[in-house]
Amino acid sequence: MWNFKIVGLLTILATKALAVTVTVSATASHAVPTTLFGQMFESGDGGLYAELLQNRAFQQVTPGTSAALSAWAAVNGATISVIQETVPVSSALPNALHVTIPSGKTGQVGFSNSGYSGIKVAAGSTYSASFYYRFPTSSSFSGNAVINLQSTSGQVFGSATVQLSGSQTTWKQVSASITPSTSASSTSNLFTVTLDGASASGQTINFAMFSLFPPTFKGRANGMRVDIAEALAEMGPSFFRLPGGNNLEGQTTATRWQWNATVGALVNRPGRQGDWGYTNTDGLGLFEYLTWCEDVGMQPIMAIWSGYSLGGTSIATGQLGPYIQQAMDQINFVIGDPSQSSAAALRSSLGHPAPFTLNYVEVGNEDFFSSTYTYRWNQIVTALQAEFPNIHFIATGYVNNPALTPNPGQWDVHVYQTPTWFSQNAFYYDSYKRDGTKYFEGEYAAISTNSNNLYGAPGTGRLTYPTVQSAVGEAAFMTGLERNSDIVFAASYAPLLGSVSSNQWVIFLAFFICNFILTKLISSANAVYRSTSFYVQKLFSLNRGDAYLPSTLPTNGGTLFWSVVQQTSTNSIIIKISNTATSSQSLTFVLPFNTVASSGTAQVLTGDPTSSNTPSNPNLIVPVTSTISTGKTFTYSAPANSVNVLTVSLDRMDVRQSSRINALEQVWY
Repeated sequence: MWNFKIVGLLTILATKALAVTVTVSATASHAVPTTLFGQMFESGDGGLYAELLQNRAFQQVTPGTSAALSAWAAVNGATISVIQETVPVSSALPNALHVTIPSGKTGQVGFSNSGYSGIKVAAGSTYSASFYYRFPTSSSFSGNAVINLQSTSGQVFGSATVQLSGSQTTWKQVSASITPSTSASSTSNLFTVTLDGASASGQTINFAMFSLFPPTFKGRANGMRVDIAEALAEMGPSFFRLPGGNNLEGQTTATRWQWNATVGALVNRPGRQGDWGYTNTDGLGLFEYLTWCEDVGMQPIMAIWSGYSLGGTSIATGQLGPYIQQAMDQINFVIGDPSQSSAAALRSSLGHPAPFTLNYVEVGNEDFFSSTYTYRWNQIVTALQAEFPNIHFIATGYVNNPALTPNPGQWDVHVYQTPTWFSQNAFYYDSYKRDGTKYFEGEYAAISTNSNNLYGAPGTGRLTYPTVQSAVGEAAFMTGLERNSDIVFAASYAPLLGSVSSNQWVIFLAFFICNFILTKLISSANAVYRSTSFYVQKLFSLNRGDAYLPSTLPTNGGTLFWSVVQQTSTNSIIIKISNTATSSQSLTFVLPFNTVASSGTAQVLTGDPTSSNTPSNPNLIVPVTSTISTGKTFTYSAPANSVNVLTVSLDRMDVRQSSRINALEQVWY
C-alpha cells in the first residue's frame, strides 16, 4: 500500500516536472521590422535636456509675483523682482529679472538659482554660463560680475568673471566658462551672479535669458544631459516618438506645441504652459530632437497637431487650413528642399542642409477622446499625402472605430494596465487581420496591480517604481509583439523618464536624480537609475533579431511565454522567455538545424515579484549573464518571476537557409 502511494506521488511529481516542448521552425515566417523597439518622450526640462537653471528666462510667468521668482533668490540683501520689460530682450521673452544693489552693502551682492532640485558640480568639467543684461538708465558704473558654482553654505567650487558696463542700455549677452576645481559632495548647490556691493552701490540692472550647461552628449550645443542620454542610447532604440503624447496637444489651441516656436535662437523661443502642470522652455525643440535621433542612430516618429486640444476643443471643419499649412511646414523643416521651402531653408541655416530621416508622421495623439477626428483626419491627411506621398501617416483614434478616410495604413494603440493583464494579453494581436494594416504600440506599461486603481494616487496597487512582476508581465506581452511583428511595426514603453523629486506619473523606465529613475529611467540632479522595465526593454531591443521563427505556441492565458528570432549577422538563434509563475518552469527546445553550438548564453532578470530598483537600492534587480548547455535539443529552466534571453549559435549555412523570407515581407519602412 505504501509502495503504491510512493509510486503514485513520484508519478505526480514527475508529471509536474515535465518540460514544455518547443519545436522551432527552420524557416522564418517574416522579417522583424528594424523599427520594432524604440522610445516615447514628452518633455525634457530638468531631465534629458541638459540646461541646469530652472525658470531661466521667466517664460510664461506673471511679473511681480513671488511665483515668477521660482528657483531664484536674492544674495546678501539685493532687491530682486521679475518685471515686464519696457524694452524686452526679444518679443518672445517679455520678462526680465530686475536687480537693485542697495546702498551701504559690502561684499558680494546679487542673486542665485537653485536649479532643478539642485545642481551637480563635477571637478574638471567645463560649464558654459551666459546671460543678457542691460542698465535701464545709463550710469558710470564699470565692474565685474562674479559667476559662481557654490554650495548653499557658500563653498565655491568654480568661478568666472564677466565685465558689466553702466553705459550698456541695450541688451548684451555675456558668456563665461567655469571649470570647478572641486566636486560638490551633494547637489545642494547654487548658480550665483554677484557684484561688489561697495562699487555697485545703488545700481539697478536688468537680466534676461540665463543659461548654464554642463558638458553635453556628443558635445552638442544646447544638447542632452550625458548620463541620461547614455542610458537611453544604451537601450539600442531604433526610433524616438516626438514631441510626445499629451504634451503635443495643449490644453487649448493657443497652448499647443508648435514646431516653429521651438527652433532657432533660445532667446526667440517663448516657451509654453505644458500639459503636466509646468512650463516647457522649448529649449529642447524640434531641431534638437532630430539631431538627438541622429546621434543615437534612431529615426523619428514625429507627431503633428491634429486640431484637438485636451480641454476638449476642436478646430471646425472649415478652419483647419492654417493648421494644415503649419503641419506641412513642420514636415518640410525635417525633409524639405531648402531651395523650395522656407521651413527647409531654416533647417539649413541651422547647420543641417541635408534632410533628416522621416518615414512616419503621427496625426494627433489619443484622438479617440474626440468625435471630430473623422473630418480632421480626412482633411489633414488628404492634404499631406498629396504633398508627401512617401510618408506613412499614423492614426490615433480607436482602430476602425469609427472608420477613417483615407484608410489609415498604421494605427497607434495605447494601453496602461496591470502585469496580469499584459501576460493574459500576450496574444492580443494574433487575431488581427493581415490586410496590410500595421500597428504602433505607442504607449504601454504595467502601472498598477489593481485594475481599479490604474490612474489613481499611489496606494492600493499603484506602483511607485516598476517591479519584477510588472516587468515580467510586460515581457510576456512583448513576446506577443515580436511574434506579431509582421503587423506590429513599432512599440515604445511610456513614460520614458521620471524625476525622483517631482513627477505626475509614478511609473517610468528610468528616474534621474537632478530629478529623475529610468521609468524606464528614474533620475535626480546627479544620478540615473535603471528600472526593471528598463532592463526588459534593453534585453528585447538589443536581442531583437532580423527574422521571426515560428515555434510551438505558448498557452494562451498561461504563465509561460516565449518567442524565437534569428540574427543573421551573428549566426544565432535568440529565444526570449517570460515566466510569470511563482515557481520555475522547464522548456525543452527542439532546433531543426544541422549544427548547433553545445553551449550558449542566458541573460536573466529575476527576483521577488514586488522588488524594485530605487534610489536607495538602484541595482537590486539587474540581468545576470551565464553560460548554459545547448544543442539541437536542450532543456532550460526559467526561474520564477523571470525574463530570460537565450542565445544559441548556429552554423552559417543553417542561418542562410532559415533566412529565406518572402521578399515582399522584408520591406519595412
